[in-house]
Amino acid sequence: MGKIAFHGRRISPDSIKYVEDIISIVQANGREIYVSPGISGIDVDKDLFSDFPKYEPRKNMEQFEAVFSLGGDGTLLETLTHVGSSEVPILGINLGRLGFLAVISRENIADALTSYFQGEYTYEERSLLQLTTDSGLFGEESYALNEFAILRKDTSSMITVNSYLDGEFLNTYWVDGLMVATPTGSTGYSLSCGGPIIIPDTKNFIITPISPHNLNVRPLIISENSSLMFRVESRNQSYQVSLDSRSEAVSDSVDFHVKKAPFSSKLIKIKGTSFLDTLRNKLTWGLDKRN
Repeated sequence: MGKIAFHGRRISPDSIKYVEDIISIVQANGREIYVSPGISGIDVDKDLFSDFPKYEPRKNMEQFEAVFSLGGDGTLLETLTHVGSSEVPILGINLGRLGFLAVISRENIADALTSYFQGEYTYEERSLLQLTTDSGLFGEESYALNEFAILRKDTSSMITVNSYLDGEFLNTYWVDGLMVATPTGSTGYSLSCGGPIIIPDTKNFIITPISPHNLNVRPLIISENSSLMFRVESRNQSYQVSLDSRSEAVSDSVDFHVKKAPFSSKLIKIKGTSFLDTLRNKLTWGLDKRN
């Protein structure tokens, strides 16, 4: 019997019936269900997940044929930290608003799962960023699907980021923050800071300044095979570093080495789903009366 893992945050009451459908379909197709330690789905009578065994994130994940992420894009980013370097495929089932990563809507769950169990899907391999520091920031979760970011913290003072590309000095950024985004992350925080949208299979990263104090500083597209190093100068020596939705405060001098991770994330793409369709719908492209 195959095994499928579920991860989600607290399932909202209006999503309970959709999760019950997912459970029924998975079991009807002869799969055993495991759930993450933090998943919660309280119905009026019982916890939906109380009868299922729990898995330990990043431990023996290879036993699963897939992990179903039940929630939005933020939940899928959490799911990635559970999968780690095992590269177990992830299927994003969106129980809220349309996302760029969790693209299966509540209304399409039955059709999407039917397609999955009939083998009508492919894998999209998404590049990850890996952060290396002497202090071991983020421990086993030192990678990101969307972006690595350095941000000012609790102060009106900007930070100065000295940046190096493949060992050569690139630029000194006077900014509120600086990020390195993947193609997957190009539709997230980077986009809101003026970065370009990059198609997911493009082999590039983006260095995007956050509120630069020089108007001639713009986002820079580099090869994903590049090696980056950042060193921060801050008046009060306190700033924040983040990988996707995880962050840590830093109060001393640290060299941040960023490059492509040696493993990737496998996202399950159901037949009939399209990144370009999601892009148009999410960004409301085409909603012009001239069309």
